[in-house]
Amino acid sequence: MSEDSPTEAAKGTGQATATGVGAGTGTGHGRAVVPLVRMRARSPREAHRAATPLELFFDLCFVVAVAQAGARLVHGLAEGDTGHGITGYLLVFFAIWWAWVNFTWFASAYDCDDVPYRLATLVQIAGVLVLAAGVPRAFDQADYTVAITGYLIMRIALTLQWLRAARGESGAARTTALRYAAGLVLVQLGWVGLLLLPNAAWTWGFLLLVVAELAVPAFAEHRRRTPWHPHHIAERHGLFTIIMLGETISAATVAVQSALDESAALGELLPIAAGGLVIVFAAFWIYFAVPIHEYLISNRQAFVWGYGHYVILGSAAAIGAGIEVAVEQVTHHAHISTLTGSLAVTVPTALFMITVWAVHTRHFKRSTAQHLVSPIGAVLVLATSAAGHWAVPLAGAVAAATVAAGVYLAAVAPAGQQDA
Repeated sequence: MSEDSPTEAAKGTGQATATGVGAGTGTGHGRAVVPLVRMRARSPREAHRAATPLELFFDLCFVVAVAQAGARLVHGLAEGDTGHGITGYLLVFFAIWWAWVNFTWFASAYDCDDVPYRLATLVQIAGVLVLAAGVPRAFDQADYTVAITGYLIMRIALTLQWLRAARGESGAARTTALRYAAGLVLVQLGWVGLLLLPNAAWTWGFLLLVVAELAVPAFAEHRRRTPWHPHHIAERHGLFTIIMLGETISAATVAVQSALDESAALGELLPIAAGGLVIVFAAFWIYFAVPIHEYLISNRQAFVWGYGHYVILGSAAAIGAGIEVAVEQVTHHAHISTLTGSLAVTVPTALFMITVWAVHTRHFKRSTAQHLVSPIGAVLVLATSAAGHWAVPLAGAVAAATVAAGVYLAAVAPAGQQDA
């Protein structure tokens, strides 16, 4: 036959055929929506695997939660309550990031895009919105009830997805899916119990549950890994990084516009806006400098790389919050020093640069000079913090110079080292 039958085509992508009444309308990404299929693993070698519209919609809904966390971080830093602001941001962003990570890696292996799958994903999106609604209360009153409720909604839906995957699998693959479901249930019981603990024990309880959350994938995939798709996973993380950088641009734009509406000095705002924009441009360039899917060949590499994105994504979003703080400081709306306002930008920028190098681009570097570019750039960005109101534009200049140095070294590298 010159063309695959529907059954053969389904087998080729790891999908089963519909058990309901025919297929739905086209989704625009090469597959049709069907009422119900047997959830089975997709092939990790599937050609032309790309993010689906549902995944993109899922990502965009996370912007609400990230914006809430960033806004509270700005408030904490601007009011001089640095420790509380940073701690709260790290806690809330972990819940946001980890919920996104779990959905993304599950979808890479088991996205069947039928009606139950879509409904479960929409329930997870609803959980994200509940989590976002609980962020202000978590920051201001240390009341995490609403935020944890939203988190539990997301995790219950994911648990049901894993149970469904287990039903469609057999052997070791079924065991892996059941291990995921069991791990999720146990950890979620821990989150419910955490709400009953006194405030003094809350921080330690949270840290223990974070460790437990991070241990679930290693426990579940001890004997057999899920068939996640390297190119798809790389694309999904790249797209979410773009969303975080986009949130930074949005936050910085709103901050500058608000300052201009109050007739603040344009000469003080333009350097911060320009420097912040260059930082975001450089961050984009640095992250997308390598074909990372070529590196993701096993769980050993992928887990470290994926976990490292907590810092990458968190710092990318925090750059925008830092620019807002710098604007508030220069317009005398923040009760902090110029140095603190500068550090709000330079610290997350340097953290982004060094972490992207450590877990992302370092694997494609060949010469010593190539390896040193990003670490030196990160140190110099931190050094600009002492430059007063010129710290942000100088940090932007250093970030741009770091990109230029990397491009130059890659251009002059000997044959076989051009991809570095």
